[in-house]
Amino acid sequence: MIELDSLSISFEEKTIIKNLSLEIKNHLSILGANGSGKSTLAKAICDLVSFEGEIKIDSKNIQSLNLKEKAQLISYIPAKLEVYDEYISVYEFVLLGRFPYKKSFYEYSTKDKYITLKTLKFLNIEHLTNHSLRSLSSGEQQLTLIAQALTQQSKIIILDEPTANLDPYNSKIIAQHIKGLKEYHQIILITHDLHLASYVDSPALFIKEGDASYYKDGLSDDTILKELYGVAFNSLAVRYG
Repeated sequence: MIELDSLSISFEEKTIIKNLSLEIKNHLSILGANGSGKSTLAKAICDLVSFEGEIKIDSKNIQSLNLKEKAQLISYIPAKLEVYDEYISVYEFVLLGRFPYKKSFYEYSTKDKYITLKTLKFLNIEHLTNHSLRSLSSGEQQLTLIAQALTQQSKIIILDEPTANLDPYNSKIIAQHIKGLKEYHQIILITHDLHLASYVDSPALFIKEGDASYYKDGLSDDTILKELYGVAFNSLAVRYG
């Protein structure tokens, strides 16, 4: 469980999140307009940006944990793959997800390598094992990011705009994987894609002008959507099924 207690986040004197208290007991979709603070909130939960207030994961203050302890609890998947070495292979990149469990000055274990290969097979990208990251399509890159997070075996996975810039076919693949992961992980989804949020079907947090509104039953109600976004919606069709 994630506990946010009087959480406030500011950037260059602009308030992004204001005095948010919330218990996230299960899955959550975070929605809002561009620049509303969705990604900033997610990064705060991972202790990647400064904040005021307190964040606990399983009753542990996130700021009291070392890097490996945090990584074993929570993983963050960015919207875009950015690496220091674009020639690194898919296998090598995904294996890095085992770093929180690796003993200092030791090689990755047989178990680490087994989990990596098993994950690549699970996501149906084992054929990309020896491909360089620079050779991947956008959809393959997103699956590779998810693969690394899965090898990390953290309880909580945060996905930041996972279908951004993907074609409909790859968006469908990613959406189906995300929904499947809910069975094994606590999933925090950040998205502009209302169809994706509807398909994943989690409670929703809508961020607007520093304030956050929580909707236990998600955002399937067109009346609520019109109020939040300021435009009319027809009923959302689940297009990822």
